[in-house]
Amino acid sequence: MTENPMLNIISSDFRERVWEESKKIWNVAFPAMIPKVSQFGTLVVTHFFLRCISQLHLAAYALGHILDLRIANGVILGMSTATETLCGQAFGAKQYHMMGIYLQRSWIINLITATLLLLPIFLFARQIFTILGEQSDIASLAGYISLWFIPMLYFYVFNYTIQNYLQGQLKNSIIGWLSVGSFLINLLLSWIFVKKLHWGISGAMSATIIANWLVAIGEFVYIFGGWCPKTWRGFTWVAFSDLFPITKLSVSSGLMLCLEIWYNSILILLAGYMKNAAVAISAFSICLNIAGWEFMLCLGFLISSSVRISNELGKGDAEAAKFSAKVIACTSICIGLFFCTLCLIFGNKIGYLFTNDEKVVEYVSELSFLLSISVLLNSIQCVLSGVAIGAGRQSMVAYVNIFCFYFVGIPMGLLLGWVVGLEIRGLWMGMQLGVILQSLVLGYITWTTDWNEQVNRASERLNKWFPRNSNKSNEESVQE
Repeated sequence: MTENPMLNIISSDFRERVWEESKKIWNVAFPAMIPKVSQFGTLVVTHFFLRCISQLHLAAYALGHILDLRIANGVILGMSTATETLCGQAFGAKQYHMMGIYLQRSWIINLITATLLLLPIFLFARQIFTILGEQSDIASLAGYISLWFIPMLYFYVFNYTIQNYLQGQLKNSIIGWLSVGSFLINLLLSWIFVKKLHWGISGAMSATIIANWLVAIGEFVYIFGGWCPKTWRGFTWVAFSDLFPITKLSVSSGLMLCLEIWYNSILILLAGYMKNAAVAISAFSICLNIAGWEFMLCLGFLISSSVRISNELGKGDAEAAKFSAKVIACTSICIGLFFCTLCLIFGNKIGYLFTNDEKVVEYVSELSFLLSISVLLNSIQCVLSGVAIGAGRQSMVAYVNIFCFYFVGIPMGLLLGWVVGLEIRGLWMGMQLGVILQSLVLGYITWTTDWNEQVNRASERLNKWFPRNSNKSNEESVQE
């Protein structure tokens, strides 16, 4: 049989397209993973040094951390994905100067949200924890620690928006370097302040605040110092126009992400109500910790998919957006399968990374199959969410999350956990069913998407919010 030269040409061309697209994906994904892993590592460092002080401090920090990570972080991170959508599409459309305007609009919206909605929660944290029935000494100390989280609240406002602004124009390597430096500085300062100077909680929180704000300062220097000449043209009053439609997109983005973060929080909360389950809960927390580390890597693909889709939609290339979504999905799923396999192979040993308690290790081994499924679902879920963010479809994902997580996942978890009597296994299985359903729905929506229509919507969005009274310098930036 003779080989068909046409098939060889097509195969060669396809491999070349996949290779080029993969390079674009990893140019965004890898630098995006570094700050996520570094930030997660910073939390681990703070947790470790507080454990060296006392169990009371550790318990109080855990409560304060709920406000910080599960509420403030989730709201601001979610709302900042609107910046990711708009900046990515503006960059693809070569409306470079609009990226700086979108960044300033996001600062305004997020600052108002942080001050009016989130700041009071931190100021009255002690009263909130007391009402929730926490012990008075833990509630009091947690209220004090929550005040230390206020600088972190405003760090999130600037850090997440700037990260999305830089990622949208493929300049995220600077974020990776700053994040690694922040992690090392936090480790050093925590050791000096807590171990050497014995400053206790003040030292641990000061180290965290200083290390993180150095990242924000570095980002400001990078932007204002002239490294973004096309996209940053200085502060402008135009940023105060068209705030309402961007606020709607920001709120949809925040709701979308918070529904996912709070879903995991409810999982942890419900596990705490299981009877006689101290060993099971310890094993469960280890599994969630492992899944959390892997989820940080998956967030890199969420960001990469969002940036690639928004860039191609901004350019008006529907086929490139569709092709990019397929390549990113396949790449992420392959990595998810790799970690899924590792969990299955080393499931009976993986618990020793966190504890020497044989009972806990044995229970982790029993949960290893559910852990492997969770790890695989992370790789699927993140890419599908990222594609939706890139297309500006956060509202749709929010509705899907509400139905799949809160009308299916949680009731099924309660049914299997308490009624059937599977306890933590049943709780986790039920809530994973919610994630599976979400992935299936988002997968179907992505598969049936009319990408030409998404190109038109992106164009309409950019033209609608394009300031007609832009000065000449702004118009020139589009022509460059």
